[in-house]
Amino acid sequence: MSKAADLAKTSTKAGFNYLWGLVISTVISSLGTIFIANLLGSYAYGLYGIALTVPNLIILFRDWGINLAMVRYTAQYRAENRAAEIRSIFIAGIIFEITLGLILSLVSFLLSGYLASSTYARPELAPLIQIASFSILAGGIVNVAAAVFTGTEETSYNSVMLVCQSVIKTFLIICLVIAGLGTSGAIIGFTMSSMIAGLIGITFTMILYRKIPRDFSYKLEIKEYTKEMLKYSIPLSLLTIVSGFLAQFYAILLPYFLADTSLIGNYYIALNFVVLISFFALPITNMLFPAFSKLDIKKDKLALKNVFQFSVKYSTLLVVPVSALVMCLSTQAITTLFKDSYSSAPLFLALLAISYLFSATGNLSNSNIINSQGQTKLNLKFTLLTAMIGFPMGYFLIMFYGVFGLIFTTIVAPIPSLVLSLIWIKKHYDLTIDWTSSVRIIASSAIAAILTYLLVSFIGNSGVTNLIINHTYAPLILLLSRFISVSSAIELAIGTVFYMIVLLGSLMLTKTLSINDLNSLRAMTTELGPISKIVHIILNTMEKIMTKFKLI
Repeated sequence: MSKAADLAKTSTKAGFNYLWGLVISTVISSLGTIFIANLLGSYAYGLYGIALTVPNLIILFRDWGINLAMVRYTAQYRAENRAAEIRSIFIAGIIFEITLGLILSLVSFLLSGYLASSTYARPELAPLIQIASFSILAGGIVNVAAAVFTGTEETSYNSVMLVCQSVIKTFLIICLVIAGLGTSGAIIGFTMSSMIAGLIGITFTMILYRKIPRDFSYKLEIKEYTKEMLKYSIPLSLLTIVSGFLAQFYAILLPYFLADTSLIGNYYIALNFVVLISFFALPITNMLFPAFSKLDIKKDKLALKNVFQFSVKYSTLLVVPVSALVMCLSTQAITTLFKDSYSSAPLFLALLAISYLFSATGNLSNSNIINSQGQTKLNLKFTLLTAMIGFPMGYFLIMFYGVFGLIFTTIVAPIPSLVLSLIWIKKHYDLTIDWTSSVRIIASSAIAAILTYLLVSFIGNSGVTNLIINHTYAPLILLLSRFISVSSAIELAIGTVFYMIVLLGSLMLTKTLSINDLNSLRAMTTELGPISKIVHIILNTMEKIMTKFKLI
């Protein structure tokens, strides 16, 4: 338990440092998206999204799983006190990413005309794809730097890199679009910001490189460690290619079968809002892998079992409530920022959030624990199974049902692989999920979401919102109304506060959290600085209420 607790504390701190950068960068990018979407309109914004699908497809063939291999070996070598070898890991990964990134950027550039005319039947996309092609190289540099930061658990560097990228991207895109460059300006801003972020990431990587203790008897073995990482990562690269190609296959089919580009713009707006959930899912996913990589199932079975159950329970406690909140307030969130410009986006957003509910079944932990123990071929098999289901299902459902068919496919296709991974982990590692806790968290979130939805519906239909607006300082309302829908913003604020109150009450009434859980959460959050004080106040208050009303 002590080893598991130490890993949980370290991963929580690293995850928090990853989280604040993700939140700030996404908020900045989201603000930029609001301006861009309103400036471009749904048609031009749809072109912006479509133009990025080609580089995103080619990106799948870029790193060959090297980034995950870097994270795994960096974490493992740190745990085994083999610091000198980390230098070779760093340099080998950087050289590999830059070399392959350059080659694939040129491939994308040369294929742009053919793809724009033949695949999308939109020749105007060709110059946009050419500009976006250079984001393949830039993204590779950003990702290899992120792998270094994750493996060393120096995720504050990653946060700085992400924030810089979002600030630069937002500033450049808004300026270029206002200057009259339209969709081209948006693509230029996106590509240039990725390049600058890559340079920042490499600079931070060199700082960490110099901090590694030197062993002058040890020489860099770039070729040998590249081979070692590729031996581990080839199944992961195929996994990434298959799963990524599946996603891009859907993205290509959507404009092919759906002539309404405005509806596609609504879908991409909904995708941008789903990042509100990924605020919590991504740090968990990224930090679990190095944590699991420090443990060996043969030597640390008890610690691995505890870390696995911690990871599933507490990731569920974060991700499921946020998903339910997004689902019940999707209309208010979209309408607040875009008024009536994207009328289909709220429904798309609510449906997209469903896939995150599967965190209660361990989908954020299962692949990480399997990969960390070197079973990368197994995860490849699970991915191939998802692809075998997803390709035909996606083709026919998108053909007949458009965006709804796409969303349904992304939710249903991974379920068989998820079930099989749970069975395999139980059989070979004897690791299980605390199903009682998962069910209670889902039930608590559902209760809070249903009551919140009923409340905001009542407020919207009863005139309460107008009453609040009429008693607010009028010039302020007029100023805000130029940028947002004030009535929806009020409903969103009231709904969010009400949801949190009901959720905490439901968690206590259903006895989802025990005193041991509260103590574990306190220990895990002790190194979060000022945030830990706020978290501890909430936990202490919950403990007092639970003790007083005998909800322990």
